[in-house]
Amino acid sequence: MFLLKKNHKNLLITLIFLILTNCQLKEPAKNHGILYLENRSKLITLNKSNKNDIIKIIGQPHSMSTFDENEWIYFERVITKGEFLKLGKNVLKSNNILILKFDKFGILERKEFLDKSDINKLTFSEKTTNNNLKQKSFVTRFLSSLRNKMYGRK
Repeated sequence: MFLLKKNHKNLLITLIFLILTNCQLKEPAKNHGILYLENRSKLITLNKSNKNDIIKIIGQPHSMSTFDENEWIYFERVITKGEFLKLGKNVLKSNNILILKFDKFGILERKEFLDKSDINKLTFSEKTTNNNLKQKSFVTRFLSSLRNKMYGRK
C-alpha cells in the first residue's frame, strides 16, 4: 500500500483544492458593446436626460447617424457556446440596439430599444442601385484595348 508522508498529503490536498476552485460553472461568453444595455436604458428619462447625462450613464455612442448627428446608436451583443447537441457552435444570446434621438438643445426626445426578436422583424428594401463608378470611360476602354493588343503579340 502506498503511504504518503504528512507533507505530501497536505500538498496533494492543496493541489486538488486549487484545481477545483479554478473550474468555473458559468458559461463562456464573448461580449461586444455596452454590457447590460437594457438596464442602463431604463435609467434614462425622456425630455429630462441630456447628452452629458447619457455619456455618464452609458458612455460614448458606438455610432452616430450619418444624416443626423443628434441620433446616437449603442450596441450590445453576447455570443456563447452552444449546448452539447449543437457541438459547441457559437450561439447568439442577446443582440440589443438602443437608438437615442436628441432635439437641437441636446435633450432626449425619443428612445427606441430593439432586442433580438425586434431586429428579426425588420424588413429591408429589395431595390438595387446602379453604380456608375464601375463603368469605364471611353478613354479607359480605348487605352486598355491598346494595351491588350500590344501585349497580345508577344
